[in-house]
Amino acid sequence: MVGVTQAALSRYLNRKYGKNKKDGGVAEGNSNLPKNIRLRATSFVNLRPYLGNEGVAEKTKSSSNVRLGNLIGYVLFPFTIALREDALDYVRSAKATGKRKKASLEAIYTYFMAKTFLKLFGTKLASFPTQTTLWFSNVAGPSEEALMIHIVSYANKMNIILSVDEGIVPDPHQLCDDLEEFLKLIKDAVIYKGLVDCHVY
Repeated sequence: MVGVTQAALSRYLNRKYGKNKKDGGVAEGNSNLPKNIRLRATSFVNLRPYLGNEGVAEKTKSSSNVRLGNLIGYVLFPFTIALREDALDYVRSAKATGKRKKASLEAIYTYFMAKTFLKLFGTKLASFPTQTTLWFSNVAGPSEEALMIHIVSYANKMNIILSVDEGIVPDPHQLCDDLEEFLKLIKDAVIYKGLVDCHVY
């Protein structure tokens, strides 16, 4: 997906920069991209050993060495914007960078740094890097796909995405409405009690 995103964004930006040129045209195959585009991506890495087909509960019963809780680090890598003739070059480049990053200790280092900062300074300084353009994650979620709630807060806007099995979770639109309503109620209560300045929202 990193390679696909690099390819799509490269084509998209090339088209946009081409339209901004004085002639207004975009020649196929010609690069209209500026030389100074610098993007950075963050990829989350699961530091927990693979448990195989045996679930966490079963593995915990059979071994006292299994650690519970999140063990997630992250790596930073340059996100290349460029036109390539072979579409697979995007995948090869992303795979090579990812392989190099996984072989390093960066994910373990970022995990322990975040954990240490969290203990010493609280959540404000222990947050994930904010100076990144994109975030990628292939950290596995629950094996049962009955309900997944994906929340992204970005640029003063929050998007809530629900993926549900309607046989188990009927009327998912109502659940989405409830999430939205309680977000507003909690926000209003925080403002009413003076716990935060109104202009933050």
